[in-house]
Amino acid sequence: GVVPFVALLLLQRRPVAGRALLVTGSGCPGHGLCRSNVQEQTRRQVALLNATAQDLFSLYLKCQGEPFSSETDKLCNPSGIVFPPFRVNRTSERKEVMVAMYKLFAFLNASLGNITRDQEELNPTAKELLDRLHNTTKTTRGLISNLTCLLCKNYNIFQVDVSYGENSKSKSSFKKKQQGCQVLRKYVQVIAQAARVLLPHLSPP
Repeated sequence: GVVPFVALLLLQRRPVAGRALLVTGSGCPGHGLCRSNVQEQTRRQVALLNATAQDLFSLYLKCQGEPFSSETDKLCNPSGIVFPPFRVNRTSERKEVMVAMYKLFAFLNASLGNITRDQEELNPTAKELLDRLHNTTKTTRGLISNLTCLLCKNYNIFQVDVSYGENSKSKSSFKKKQQGCQVLRKYVQVIAQAARVLLPHLSPP
């Protein structure tokens, strides 16, 4: 990965803001940072995350047991979970869309690290869930790397202000489960919106 978001998140206890250096140095390196098919790969990664988000949320619920299975709407209401503002749409400039996407997936990557750590502690035998979380994190990191490349190559942007969610490390087992549930439910909503906005910008001409 280009930016070690998860390591940074584990030190935080409250929502924080920071400036992510996408690449080291005072500017973007040569275009060697990008693969030839980076745009197509980015499109596939966003589509994959969107296609698997609901299944990840459902599997997470199943593994937490009661009362999460029967009181999902109450316990997993994501109104208190604040993802980075996403004020772009299909008619926004591509540069704005790419920056908004970077902020979104930086936040998501850190949140997934939080959830995965908690589930390794709370549900160490839930292999399918842990595999899904690891795979989703891997896809998200690859997407961040590709967005880094596109922002540098196309717009010479090498710094983006990012925010990270609340760390659950010191919370009770119930609160850890609840926060993961709320974040993943919000993720289902946000990734669907992100896919609708981003995919047209990445489609072949």
